[in-house]
Amino acid sequence: VRPTPMRGLFEIRINGADILYTDAEGNYLIQGTLIDTRARANLTEQRIDQLTAIAFSDLPLADAFTTVRGNGQRKIAVFSDPNCGFCKRLERDLLKLDNITVYTFLVPMLGADSQVKSRNIWCARDKAAAYNDWMLNGVTPPNASCDTAALNRNLEFAAKHRITGTPTSFLSDGTRVVGADFRRIEQALSSAR
Repeated sequence: VRPTPMRGLFEIRINGADILYTDAEGNYLIQGTLIDTRARANLTEQRIDQLTAIAFSDLPLADAFTTVRGNGQRKIAVFSDPNCGFCKRLERDLLKLDNITVYTFLVPMLGADSQVKSRNIWCARDKAAAYNDWMLNGVTPPNASCDTAALNRNLEFAAKHRITGTPTSFLSDGTRVVGADFRRIEQALSSAR
């Protein structure tokens, strides 16, 4: 429980990042979004972003594959399902960025076909090439098999850290970006320079 900028209103945090609001006595409970109208800011969204940020050093990078363009200085981690249309759009947008390292975590959460495609991409000799062939060109990854424990660990990590949809991206400062919000990603990466 902590006070909000609105006098007499308190934030209650449940399950890590679920936010409700109450009065000082706890007689009333409000579920919704708190907006600062003068600043035109969604305070609830800002607080959830704060609570769900993940330090880049806490990401299990061994369970991702990497794509490096240019010097790779800027970094982003993307949790992606191979059958996610928004993930495909984000991949096309990420091609516009230079000097970037993209860590891709396969999280096959959209069904059995996602599991098959994720396995075939993860087990490919060149994971990044197989992934890009599928995501950008529609070339189905050929059947392959190997140890896919990383995919299960990615799903467990996603569940533990409330990554419930794809794409979900993390920037080097821990900021979480949900969806294919390329403009927000591009702005954050530019300001990190």
